[in-house]
Amino acid sequence: ALMTDAASEQEYPRLEPDDVQSTATGTAADPTDAEPTYGDEPSQWPRGKVDPQKRLVAIVIDAVMISAAYWVLRDGLDLQFMDRRSVGKKLTKLRPVTMDGEQLDMMGSVRRNWMFGVGGVMQILVYIPILGWLLMIPVAILAFVIGIVELYRVIADPEGRRVGDLLADTKVIEVAE
Repeated sequence: ALMTDAASEQEYPRLEPDDVQSTATGTAADPTDAEPTYGDEPSQWPRGKVDPQKRLVAIVIDAVMISAAYWVLRDGLDLQFMDRRSVGKKLTKLRPVTMDGEQLDMMGSVRRNWMFGVGGVMQILVYIPILGWLLMIPVAILAFVIGIVELYRVIADPEGRRVGDLLADTKVIEVAE
């Protein structure tokens, strides 16, 4: 026969952190060591307001990750309004294509744009005290050098192919729509 939840709780009582003995020291476990878990019911959720600073940090992390992901994946996103090109390229009637004339897929976009994700890493480092701040300097220099090299290639190369285009075997063309 199946037991109801109430019956099983009576038969096997739930242990609280104060009830559990440490096997190594024989002392009670510190209840603050356990991660809090909350039920699915609103009545089981903790009361009060979440720290606004934590919410701000979460928003910044999400924005940076979304921004970096957009920069890396932008030319391969299969969204109708983008048509496998960045919003900027769509509005200026440009299209990145493979050297065979095909539209980019996600992997082609990653190969073509991975270097622009470096800027996203730098934005995350701002929020990591000391080590992140120290790493920001070399990452910022790297992102700057990448940007200069990419810009130089766009201007100097006869087909306007930057390093990302060489890595992904792509180029940018003008299109009618």
